[in-house]
Amino acid sequence: MTQSFAGQSCLVTGAGSGIGAATAELLAGRGARIAVVGLPTDPLGDTVAVIEKAGGTAVAISADVSVAGEMQRAVDRAVAEFGSLDLAVNAAGISGDECLLHEEPVADWNRVLGTNLSGVFHALRAEIRAMLASGRGGSVVNIASVQATNPLSRRTAYTASKFGLIGLTKVAAKDYAEHGIRINALSPGITDTPMMRAGGAQSDQIAAFVPVMRIAQPADMARGVAYLLSDEAGYVTGAELVVDGGLLLRP
Repeated sequence: MTQSFAGQSCLVTGAGSGIGAATAELLAGRGARIAVVGLPTDPLGDTVAVIEKAGGTAVAISADVSVAGEMQRAVDRAVAEFGSLDLAVNAAGISGDECLLHEEPVADWNRVLGTNLSGVFHALRAEIRAMLASGRGGSVVNIASVQATNPLSRRTAYTASKFGLIGLTKVAAKDYAEHGIRINALSPGITDTPMMRAGGAQSDQIAAFVPVMRIAQPADMARGVAYLLSDEAGYVTGAELVVDGGLLLRP
């Protein structure tokens, strides 16, 4: 069963590329009206164009998730455009430098935590406020990572940010369940995104380490997000859905 999201509005951060863009496009294809949020330098217009070409509805909103005021304004704009906020996907994230902890620049630590953890905190604050105001409840998915469970070496800030994101998700889920707001996390495995390619990784070499013998496409993650947002997951909150092709099964 493929659930329709017709009549619902959704805000997606990090929607200019990768998992965020794929999620925005999939949800729009199922009827949701999408607020495509990202940095001014992100190709937000490309995502909107894909959605509109397919007959969907989307608006691009520039915002830096690491700045609380900008994220609040983005949510306010989405509510003004669509009348309410029913769904949200917090996919904005950065990888940071690859280095040992004692060599990691404080500025890099602050930048990664500011986007990956504080950025989701800022987003959740604004999204939950909008959902509470509507009285209709809602559903939110935060994009974490399998590295929260099985960290890579030399990725201290990234791992800490994603581990913290799981905790943030669980506390928020517990606190707002009585208001009909479900909050879950999706932890992607190795996915073919600009972030992965920027690290110089070769997809064919990486695929050999994944039990299903391929790396994921952003659409694989988008389908998992859609499930968590949908009524089919209506009894699921505070959960972490791992979508990794069996990667965490490796010794």
